[in-house]
Amino acid sequence: MRRVRYSVVMSLDGYIAGPKGEADWITIDPEVNFTAIFSQFDTILVGRRTFDAMVTAGRASMPGMKVIVFSRTLRQQDYPEVAIVMDGQRETLAALKAVPGKDIWLFGGGSLFRSLAEDGLVDTIEVGIVPILLGGGVPLLPSLLKRIKLSLTAHTVHRAGRVYLEYAIK
Repeated sequence: MRRVRYSVVMSLDGYIAGPKGEADWITIDPEVNFTAIFSQFDTILVGRRTFDAMVTAGRASMPGMKVIVFSRTLRQQDYPEVAIVMDGQRETLAALKAVPGKDIWLFGGGSLFRSLAEDGLVDTIEVGIVPILLGGGVPLLPSLLKRIKLSLTAHTVHRAGRVYLEYAIK
């Protein structure tokens, strides 16, 4: 069965973007094979704010990926190249996981991650820790309503100082 994987980078002090949403502190790690990572997914899930950043960067869609945007404000007719989901997160993900395919990438968006994780819809959390302290910004995870237990399944330390952690959600 396909898994929903929250795969993201964050600063050592727990932020996935700077105070103004900036990501200029995220640099390419030469030890990471991005082609291999991208080949594991055929669908990405994003929230509206992450999608807004994608649109601003000129990348509303991603080649070879089905893009699903969870938003109560966007209109499907304005973005025909992606699927806009206004309601029914649980049903949408159940349907996606039931069909054959690669894993599903929950891409950015701490708020979307929180709501999906609290509903038991995320299978793994994969965090790359960048050795920088931002002092503020968009947190990896806004306040939870309930605790979520994790189990470490893999870890890697790179020469440039990045640490990659993978956890299964219990």
